[in-house]
Amino acid sequence: MPWSDAGLVSGEAVALEIRVARLGSRVLALLLDVLTQLVAALILAVLFALLFAALPFELVDAALNSATGTLGLAFVLVGYPVLMERFNNGQTVGKLAVGLRVVSADGGPVGLRQSLTRALVGVAVEWPGLILPLVSWVAGVTVMLTDRRGRRLGDLVAGTLVVHTRTASVWRPVPTAVPALVTWAYTLDLSRLDDSLALAARQYLARVHRFVEPARSRLARGLWAEIAAVITPPPPLAAPETVYLAAVLGERHRRAVQRLGHTRAITAALWPELVASPPTAPIRRAAPESTPQAGSNPPAARPAVTPPAQPAAPAVRPATVTGERSDA
Repeated sequence: MPWSDAGLVSGEAVALEIRVARLGSRVLALLLDVLTQLVAALILAVLFALLFAALPFELVDAALNSATGTLGLAFVLVGYPVLMERFNNGQTVGKLAVGLRVVSADGGPVGLRQSLTRALVGVAVEWPGLILPLVSWVAGVTVMLTDRRGRRLGDLVAGTLVVHTRTASVWRPVPTAVPALVTWAYTLDLSRLDDSLALAARQYLARVHRFVEPARSRLARGLWAEIAAVITPPPPLAAPETVYLAAVLGERHRRAVQRLGHTRAITAALWPELVASPPTAPIRRAAPESTPQAGSNPPAARPAVTPPAQPAAPAVRPATVTGERSDA
């Protein structure tokens, strides 16, 4: 599936690299929103209890309790997503944590009418699903799985879309040292190169393709100036700063792997029981040959197997060998 599958186009007719949110990320955001709604319901219950305690006893009856309960439930289930999406750039607490956002079908900001429509449809037929809960849940999941943009019933009715706000990054390996600098890197003194500076150089090399000039060269020069001040000897030839950084990090990684292997060898020698031995295949025992009974056909003779030729021994053979005739 392509990374940009929302199908949104800017006003200049340029396709936007935006991913739509699928079932997995939206369910995770829904779980976080449900937890937030439970906390909000608990806070409202405490506030209503304090309010009822301050009112005269004759004013508090079953009708008032039912009315406040209905208002609180409507605020938690409908008011919470509508207010959050309207005043928080289309993001509830769950969507903000997962990195999702509700937008219009054309990519514009979501409106109040759209947020209210998708919230009412969601409460009625999706979650919690006041109308045929089990049937509506299955229908909602089926619609999300079959829709090209991963929209639910509320999105289809309101004309909205849920997209990712975080771009997906492709992992790239760190460049290795060029052959001309391998010998120089082998002689480096890296004792003063701390982990934080090496990590900064590692992150720069992993993301160098995302920087543009002149920021790319400025960052490379700054990192190399800091690293060159704590290592010796200086490089023997002129090369870009990125090449020096790759050579230093490659040599540092090689030495770390060498130290790890040496430590594991010492551990295996001192405490063999800590080292997991490779599994061995079970030994199969040959079945004993059965003695032929009277009147039964003898077993077929096995073909003779010619043993492999033995190499000539370099030493002088003894004078007498069992089963052979001695010429002495």
